[in-house]
Amino acid sequence: MRAAVITEPKGPIQVVERDVPQPGAGQVLVKVQACGICHSDALTKEGLWPGLQYPRVPGHEIAGVIDALGPGVEGWQTGARVGVGWYGGHCGRCAACRSGDFVVCEQGQVPGISYDGGYAQYMVAPVDALARIPQDLSDVDAAPLLCAGITTFNALRNSGARAGDLVAIHGIGGLGHLGVQYAAKMGFRTVAIARGKDKEPLARQLGAHDYIDSTAGDPAEALKAMGGARVILATVTSGDAMSAVIPGLGRNGKLLIVGVAMEPVQVPTVAMIMNRASIQGWPSGTAQDSTETLAFSAMAQVRPMIEEYPLERAAEAYERMMSGGARFRVVLKMDGSPVGRR
Repeated sequence: MRAAVITEPKGPIQVVERDVPQPGAGQVLVKVQACGICHSDALTKEGLWPGLQYPRVPGHEIAGVIDALGPGVEGWQTGARVGVGWYGGHCGRCAACRSGDFVVCEQGQVPGISYDGGYAQYMVAPVDALARIPQDLSDVDAAPLLCAGITTFNALRNSGARAGDLVAIHGIGGLGHLGVQYAAKMGFRTVAIARGKDKEPLARQLGAHDYIDSTAGDPAEALKAMGGARVILATVTSGDAMSAVIPGLGRNGKLLIVGVAMEPVQVPTVAMIMNRASIQGWPSGTAQDSTETLAFSAMAQVRPMIEEYPLERAAEAYERMMSGGARFRVVLKMDGSPVGRR
């Protein structure tokens, strides 16, 4: 098979030939059809994950079909369409697992970090990590939904917001362009917040009912003029930008953080106390959460905006993603069919 491999921290992504791996007990062999490229893949590329072993194949937004079953696997058949996302397995022994909270397992596994991921024609995954892909959802659309999709969908559906509540999506990028779609389809009064008036047409096309240009004034004041947000889903990567919108929370409002910022978020304590406001982080979700994300996306016609590349151009595709210029997700296709922007 062909696989894109990183052999050392900060090393290049090189496409090489490898033997097809064989699944062990409780594992399946997945023939990869598409794999999204996520900013978190930089953890593998740059060697930022503690204990990461090389060589390593990156990739945790994997869509494909089961090619072979390992010993002891039940309930799955070869040929079944499956996906594997950030959640790649759990230990079953730690306090989180014993509480059934598998996604925050202390020894949690991540494809492309803990074991070889989806920048390859085949990969092996634990059966616990498999999500089912609906037949009416394409592989290239399903792949980014297994990370960016589940992160925004799962955060919103667990946010406490109810249909009709004002929900703001902060940032229209790889996460935010999906967050706007999910929020609108869930029945929230959806407000998109982004920099520049030029992003408003896209925001409304995605389903936003209102748009706030954060460069034209104080976005928190704009939210307060609308009555205050029940939830602000922060998909941006700036702690300062997140801090700026907190005063826009309404009574019992919540800042829900899914974007990773390097600088801390500054909290106005009086406003938080007087509004009973809160701040919460949210990781992605389990394989069942991924299955439900994909099913909802197929039903509600939520789709990622993507740019497609063949596996042979994996290094170029990674750099395109890291440049911030992609609109909005980058996906590797394994079948050799025509690629481009969708």
